[in-house]
Amino acid sequence: MDFLKRKGVVYRPVKDVDLGSYSTEFYLQANVKAPRMTGLLVKIFTYLLEFPILGTLLLFILKGNNLIHRLITNAEFQEPPLFVPLHDFEDIKERKVKCLDSSLQPPEKVHLALDCLPVSSQETLDGTNSSFCRWTIMDYAKAYRSGDITPSLVAERFIAAIDESTKPSFQMGFFIHYSVDDILRQAAESTHRYRRGEPISVLDGVPVAIKDEIDCLPYPTTGGTTWLHKERPCNDDACCVKRLRLCGAILVGKTNMHELGSGTSGINPHYGPARNPYDTNKIAGGSSSGSASLVSAGLCPVALGVDGGGSVRMPAALCGVVGLKPTFARIPHDGVLPLNWTVGMVGILAGTVEDALIVYAAISGEIPSDQIFSVLTNINLPRLSLTKSISDIKLAKYGKWFDDCSNDVRICCSKTLYQLQDHYNWKIIDVTIPEIEAMRLAHYTTIGTESSTALDSFKEKNFAELGWDVRVAQSIYGSFSGMEYLKAQKMRNRQLQFHKKIFAEADVIVSPTTGVTAYPIQDDAIQTGELDYVNGAALVRYSIAGNFLGLPAVTVPVGFDRLGLPIGLQFIGRPWSEATLIHLAFAVQVMCISEYRKPKVYFDLLRKKIDSDAM
Repeated sequence: MDFLKRKGVVYRPVKDVDLGSYSTEFYLQANVKAPRMTGLLVKIFTYLLEFPILGTLLLFILKGNNLIHRLITNAEFQEPPLFVPLHDFEDIKERKVKCLDSSLQPPEKVHLALDCLPVSSQETLDGTNSSFCRWTIMDYAKAYRSGDITPSLVAERFIAAIDESTKPSFQMGFFIHYSVDDILRQAAESTHRYRRGEPISVLDGVPVAIKDEIDCLPYPTTGGTTWLHKERPCNDDACCVKRLRLCGAILVGKTNMHELGSGTSGINPHYGPARNPYDTNKIAGGSSSGSASLVSAGLCPVALGVDGGGSVRMPAALCGVVGLKPTFARIPHDGVLPLNWTVGMVGILAGTVEDALIVYAAISGEIPSDQIFSVLTNINLPRLSLTKSISDIKLAKYGKWFDDCSNDVRICCSKTLYQLQDHYNWKIIDVTIPEIEAMRLAHYTTIGTESSTALDSFKEKNFAELGWDVRVAQSIYGSFSGMEYLKAQKMRNRQLQFHKKIFAEADVIVSPTTGVTAYPIQDDAIQTGELDYVNGAALVRYSIAGNFLGLPAVTVPVGFDRLGLPIGLQFIGRPWSEATLIHLAFAVQVMCISEYRKPKVYFDLLRKKIDSDAM
């Protein structure tokens, strides 16, 4: 078979690679060679891939055409492999922060987080602001304390809104599972606590949704499938869910997601597509699609997702909300489907930066002692009222990569970046980040291998029940060899060294969050899912380092394209620098909030009636 072997890249040692602004390193754009397929075409392609000999040949050709052989399989590395991006904790002396003891109980951490909010965030919105603002956690808490509304009434409105959202005129696809009885029970308990004057925390009575990749009783955890919960029963809450429950949050159900997290659109053939509230004919993004969509639509101020390849940040950006992915192992991962052990992390989707901060405080902290990945850390929370006083922030920008997006995204994100520079006197540093496309393919090899291996023991029995697009993905994932996985981990080591060098000169790396805005949901994709690797590569273009290297990252809304679809700006930080990222996201929010727009589908749970705009 030597005649099939294609020559691979010989990578130079990291020390010999120039990361400066005048580097001669070539920027390789995503070289995706795969046609968009849906309906009958994707079914035929699936059968061809699953045919023993022909499928093997097709997979070999696909991997070769998309440069996996050249950049990964047959490449030569000097670096040893790095299998887990677990970072030793180091005190990086973040500015304007409150340091918490990570062993504190969640309600205590939430209470201390309130001291970090600006005064305006602790006041109920009076509706006089001309810009659009979603209701916040503090709005719910103050409304409950005043007696103007109760958690039970909010729960009733929430249930009515979900019923409305499933009608033919909407078909929003927010949830896979929710229980009216369980929601009302939790709400009644919260209402009693407020009547006694004993709410647990500001999260008491606040509706919070959970991605169906995270265990949350009394619901099964399906991972977007029709069968996985039968093979892996849900017997307890995930650690992050337990922490929210301890704070009194109303856990309202399991949100829709791209099946097994194996795609970027959020189109699930079993439960319907999660739709974008700004245009219901557009995707919400995946795989935490339902969580992003319902936060955008006002049903919850916050929801949890899981980010394995931009799966929190990507839909957050497309739906116009905040998405926070913490450092690897910052939030316990127990009770989360083990689909990608070394790249997936629980993340937060929120209507505002302040709400992301509150939930981050609630669910981060000490990892249970029986966890494989464990590191003792301090938790810094940003004092947002002092954000404007932070000076000397250095923003690393790789121009060729930053501009590799649609014109609308490039213009909007560039404008915001230079406004930040002018408004806060922060400095933009031009850098080069080499081999970004090779890192994307190494991440794809890694997440694919881990997903295929995780499902190996029961995939054969249930394979035919997967959506057609996911069957294709799993066929590709299963084709990666041990050698390819090993070489991908060498690229991980290499890229981490590059990023450490950049972080020695800059506080964060800045980029758009996605290369394109939300694209249309084609009718023929609803039943079969879709294969659209060109748009998929554009959506994940800026996300990979956060997952592959275990780095924290945040996206914040900064504007809209010509069709009125949201655009997000992303900051990637050094390990354990969540407080700095939240500071920067808040600075952007303050600067851009006057331009925020109300989605076409929006449910207002704190007013006297449910308010939703027709499509």
